[in-house]
Amino acid sequence: MRAISYAYGTNHFSQDIVLQDVLRHFWRDFDAHEADLTRFGAIAGREVYETVYHVDHDAPPVLVQHNLDGKRIDRARLSPSHLALLKALAFINRPPYDGDSWHHHFAYGYLIGDPGLYCVLTITNQVAYAIHKYAPEFAEWKEALLSGRAFGATWMTEVQGGSDLGANQTSARFDGQVWRLTGDKYFASGAGLTDYAIATARPEGAPSGPKGLALFLVPRLRKDGSLNFHVRRLKDKSATRAVPSGEVEFADTEAFLIGDSHLGIYYTLENLTVSRLANAAGAMGIVQKALLEVMHRVRHRRSFGHALHDHALIRRDLTDFAVRHAGGLALTFQAIDLFDQAWHERPPYSPKYHLARFFTHLAKTRTADHAAHLTAMAMELFGGLGFLEEYAIARWHREALITPIWEGPSNIQALDFLETLLKLGHGDDVIDHIAAPLRTAPNAHEAVHRVRQEVAALRALPRPEAEWHAKSVLRAVADLAQASSLYRLAETAGERYEKLGQLYLSHFLAREEYPSWAFYDSSVWGWM
Repeated sequence: MRAISYAYGTNHFSQDIVLQDVLRHFWRDFDAHEADLTRFGAIAGREVYETVYHVDHDAPPVLVQHNLDGKRIDRARLSPSHLALLKALAFINRPPYDGDSWHHHFAYGYLIGDPGLYCVLTITNQVAYAIHKYAPEFAEWKEALLSGRAFGATWMTEVQGGSDLGANQTSARFDGQVWRLTGDKYFASGAGLTDYAIATARPEGAPSGPKGLALFLVPRLRKDGSLNFHVRRLKDKSATRAVPSGEVEFADTEAFLIGDSHLGIYYTLENLTVSRLANAAGAMGIVQKALLEVMHRVRHRRSFGHALHDHALIRRDLTDFAVRHAGGLALTFQAIDLFDQAWHERPPYSPKYHLARFFTHLAKTRTADHAAHLTAMAMELFGGLGFLEEYAIARWHREALITPIWEGPSNIQALDFLETLLKLGHGDDVIDHIAAPLRTAPNAHEAVHRVRQEVAALRALPRPEAEWHAKSVLRAVADLAQASSLYRLAETAGERYEKLGQLYLSHFLAREEYPSWAFYDSSVWGWM
């Protein structure tokens, strides 16, 4: 790996000053866990980095449908190193359920970076979440999931609906002892690996649409030990090969109702909030992997008689990396912090929970944009080598391209953003909350005023027109939130973040080119 990656074998936590500053600001117990994250940073830079490259290039999961006796088993065969690593990393899901915080879990996920590997851990976590909060009678299964003895999955998507959960057709029938599900799940992450899944289905007599869905816990095996569902096939994906994604068939599949059948869509959306935060953390983790490779490259590579990082346009690109990475990461952990304070709530939720969900939509959408843009830039900064799959850099762009799609693409985030905005009361209150750290920021008043006007106009529009404009307003609010998060971070982490906040405001809200003073300020672009 040393021959094909600059980042391999380095400590991915120790090198990441931005992560350390963000965690120290948003996580009150960070100091108690810094040594643990330092140890994990070494694992992320060696065992994780090596294994995910190996899986992507040499050993993707393979579906084994029958055993030697011809019996249907539908199991994914993983590389031994892949399977061993997944089991060894199971502990990253424990913190929230052992009295620790979500900051800890998502810091681990960010350091892993690889979205395929982290997806398996995330969907396992989501099943543990549903059991922990709404089905404690299955605590034994939760412990198996948290200990690495079992893997979980979330199966919601169906071919006729995609992100439109209200179009789901999987049915649920209670036979007097257990529920039985019938239907197909079209994009089922963890297919062939899953021991316990959560799945949406519509009980007999329930209304159409999303509010008619209930949430069920589905074990791989029936009570009699036979296979409880079938895996039709695994998907041939551009990336995220470390998670076997496939198609799952339910046919009188045994299942257990989670909580109240009438609240299934709320439980499902809670799980989506967890996975959207994971998506944001993972997206910024991908950015950091690409940045580690880039920073080593621009320091060692020379062109036109100078090191790459001495060229003005390289510094301009590194400035874009720094602004987007710090802004996206600060917003992500602000959203995580809000969720950590509200995640114990149950429906109906308080404004505090809705605010956490609101920030989640902002973070999920904009971090995915940053990841796709910056990993493409990273390839460009490597030149021709950046397009070669044999080296480490090209894969990160392929991996980044899933982050705008998973857990609801930007159109779905915009619709959910619009819905949540209307639940939060007066739009000015939301913007005032977001923009509070910008009171002393130069040139921020105009940006805040413009975003406030856009939000007010959005709230006043007829629904079709509001939907038309929702995505652009979401991104404007997200950009305001990122600039604000950077100013908030400057309160504890110093002047560099105020500079990054100024740059974020000018570039993304005033829509100006980065000012040339940044060329002379290595604290902006050359901090590693």
